Parts: sequence; structure tokens; C-alpha cells
Amino acid sequence: MKIFLVPLLALLGVIPALADFDELMKNGDACDAKFQCDQALVYYLPAEKLMPNDGALLVKISRQYALRMNDLPKEADKIASGRKALSYAERAVAAAPNECDSHLSVAICLGKLTPYLGNREMIEASRKIKTEADKAVKLNPKNDYAWHLLGRWHQSLANIGGATRLLAGIIYDGLPAASNEQAVECFKKAIALNPKRLVHTVELGRTYAMMGKKAEAKKLLEAGLAMADKEKDDPETKQRGRATLKDIS
Repeated sequence: MKIFLVPLLALLGVIPALADFDELMKNGDACDAKFQCDQALVYYLPAEKLMPNDGALLVKISRQYALRMNDLPKEADKIASGRKALSYAERAVAAAPNECDSHLSVAICLGKLTPYLGNREMIEASRKIKTEADKAVKLNPKNDYAWHLLGRWHQSLANIGGATRLLAGIIYDGLPAASNEQAVECFKKAIALNPKRLVHTVELGRTYAMMGKKAEAKKLLEAGLAMADKEKDDPETKQRGRATLKDIS
């Protein structure tokens, strides 16, 4: 039976499509490695037409829309790109619910959107980030960025404003428990898994600063700022690090 499978697939046009898909993915990945988001989408979006339910591809597309938010000058365009990223991430979860990257993608997109949301939507997003980050960590405890997202969630919620916390209590019967101490543990796990990702070190330093531990914060912030940029968000991360370092100096 297998002898006739290849000719049959060729007759149906499946083999050329698969070949095209692999080539599109290869080119898209090359652009992604250079943080050329719009160019990567030139290849990933046609690939989506060939394999619309490929979870890994949907995650890659979501990543491009999320990362390009940094390059867009208008807030409305940032939000639109972020929501597009989130829609692809949610499709990835539907297509590959047992993959860490699918759930991690949802958490990342919501985190990118949070600064542009109103209080009610921000609270809803925060709860969802926690749920998706927890699922990502459970599915792959060795994913450093899953631990990082969980750390960022604890860091953000532990230091949330009183008015927002009060609103959360009125609308949603409060927010899940969070603490800087738990954020520290998550960031430490992320660093242990990937010490070369500078965002882990910078955010651990920032968390110590929020806890009033200036000596530990300064040491980590200076270490993170001394690391070479390797990811698209690294310059933005360093801006946060420098601002925190200035505040505690």
C-alpha cells in the first residue's frame, strides 16, 4: 500500500504543498532570528494557509505580532497588533492544548497588552496570565521563560495599586495571592535554567529593589545591564533596569 502512497499524494498536490510549507517556515524562521517581524509574517502567513491548525506555526505568528508592537509609534496600532497576537495564541492553545509554548504565548500576549488596558480588562488579563503561566510551567518545568512570566505576574500583583486591588475585590472577589518572595523564587528558577537571558537577572534585581533590598538589587541590575543584547525586548528591559538602578542609587 505504501508503494502507491507517494504517487497518490503527488497527484493530489500534497507533496508540493508540504515542500512549500517547509520552505516558507525555513525563510520565516530566518527572519524571526533577525527580529524582522513583518518580513517573517510574509512567509508565516502563507504557510498558515497551507497548515492552518499547526500549533507551532500559530505560536510563531503570534510572536511576530507581539514583538512588532515595540516598533509601532501609535498606541492604537500597538493594541491592534497585540490583539492580533493574542488571537493567534488562543488558536495555538486550541490546536495544541498540551504544548507549553501555546499557553506561554497567551500569557506573553496578555502581558504585552496589559499597559494599554483599562482597570477591569487589566484585572481579567492578570487572572488569565496566571492561569496560562501555571499551565506552561506544569507542561514544561524546564522552560525558563514560563518561570519568568510567572515571576513577572507575582512581581506585578504584589505591587499593584490599592485602587486596582479594591476594584478587583469588588468585581472578582479579589485577586490570586502573589508576593515578591514568590517572584524571587520564580526568577531564580528562570536564571538557573537560562543564565544568559538578561531579562531574568534584571527583573530579579528590580524585585529586590521593590523589597527594599538595595545591595542585592544593585548587584543584579548591574550584572544584567552588562550583558549583551540578544533579544528584541532587551533594550526595553535595560531601560527598566537603568531606571530602577537610578531610583535606588
